[in-house]
Amino acid sequence: MPYVSRDSAGKVVGLSDAPSDQAVESLPASHPDVLDFLFRDTGAERASARFLASDLAFIRVVEDLVALLVEKRAIAFTDLPAAAQDKLLDRRSLRSYLSGVSGVFEGGEGKII
Repeated sequence: MPYVSRDSAGKVVGLSDAPSDQAVESLPASHPDVLDFLFRDTGAERASARFLASDLAFIRVVEDLVALLVEKRAIAFTDLPAAAQDKLLDRRSLRSYLSGVSGVFEGGEGKII
């Protein structure tokens, strides 16, 4: 999880992969304050960035839902279109790789964000 440094108003002004004098608070990478810092822009661009961040988080929900449906045998993995199968396998492979690379990508309960 990244460590954040905040200004006097409590706004995140920096991220670090290790604690420091300025960055002692650790937050999940999916925390709204972290996402706000990463996608900070002005006006309509900010709303668009938040929508994109929401989409990225929702992708994980859909991925988990498909995995659950396959596990419960409600659908067969091979019932999915070939392109969807390829994307799901690529994501599973990437998540497996990232789980061993860095805790920065790790959310609560040891899950990859």
